[in-house]
Amino acid sequence: MPAYSIADAKTHLTRLIDQAQAGHDVVITRNGRPVAELRAMTPTHKSGSPATYLWLTSRRNARAPARRSSVDLLNHMYDPPA
Repeated sequence: MPAYSIADAKTHLTRLIDQAQAGHDVVITRNGRPVAELRAMTPTHKSGSPATYLWLTSRRNARAPARRSSVDLLNHMYDPPA
């Protein structure tokens, strides 16, 4: 795992990010001691994927129906029974 001083990392940040994206972990040192590690992030799921839509749909369908509508709840909040 290559190590670079903070000054070198600042100077060559673009190249170090390219290395991280290529799968190489990069260590950044201060006074010869490791203080940070630069590595590529793991990809996350896109919110618009079909799997996400199916998961959300199944969660919605599994829920029990609401007992009161939002209008009833608001009326109860602002006009409590006497």
